[in-house]
Amino acid sequence: MRPRTFSTVALFISAWGLPLVFAASWGFNDATISVHGKKAGVGGGDKQNLVENKPLPDPISLGESDTLKILLTANEGKKASRPHQAFLLLREPKSNLDTSFPLSIKDSGKGKLELTQKDLPVQFLSGSQTLSASLIIASFGSSKPYRNHAFDLKVEFESSSPPRPVDKPLRYGKLPEIHHIFKPDPKSPPKIITIVFAVAVIAALPSLLIVWLSLGANVNHTSKAFGSSPLSHTAFFLSILIMEGIFFMYYTSWNLFQTLPAAAVVGLVSFLSGSRALREVQGRRIAGLR
Repeated sequence: MRPRTFSTVALFISAWGLPLVFAASWGFNDATISVHGKKAGVGGGDKQNLVENKPLPDPISLGESDTLKILLTANEGKKASRPHQAFLLLREPKSNLDTSFPLSIKDSGKGKLELTQKDLPVQFLSGSQTLSASLIIASFGSSKPYRNHAFDLKVEFESSSPPRPVDKPLRYGKLPEIHHIFKPDPKSPPKIITIVFAVAVIAALPSLLIVWLSLGANVNHTSKAFGSSPLSHTAFFLSILIMEGIFFMYYTSWNLFQTLPAAAVVGLVSFLSGSRALREVQGRRIAGLR
């Protein structure tokens, strides 16, 4: 029984261990890298082969008018397949800044990437420098992803063209204190203007009385009007005076929120008392009293 038990355990361990030992890994083959100048025709330019886990010994030069082209076939194990991610990672060794460029991958696993200096960030174009280039291929599942240094990319500029200036990157942090400048409070007009208009209004009152008397106003009915309806006439007259006082307070010190409620209350009193006072005046007119 013991030899059989041992063989069963060994078979169980080997069944679980085989997928771990022989798990597929991502890679590539048939990979080439070439640099095409502006005047190079189809198939022109220097071409080199890329091999897994074996970076190129010499850096690849990329001029201002050059185009870097990478062709490869992605493999999962020994089978050509399309990965979920495949891109070229460029890193600047001194600052450790990096950026990535995805490859265009077909269902057959064939991938392609074209790169020029215009595609590079401005931080990589401050001067002639050498960038580290790595290929990364990965996808979902248990297959081991591929990431290795493939070659060095040397960014070169013509002697006549100066390096592009690099703007200072935006940093979020504490900003200088902002001092708000508000408009000054509105001021009253000069006193001389106020006095002139006040005198003009006061001077208009006698003219109003003269015009009123010339139109046939009968002051002799004052006692009779107040005797017939004293409350309405008194309230109407006082409400007019109080409304003028409210306007004066608004002009001198009150704001709009203080003026509107008081004006609404006084206006309601003036409307109710004025309607009763006019009804009394109408009664005297109907009676033939002028």
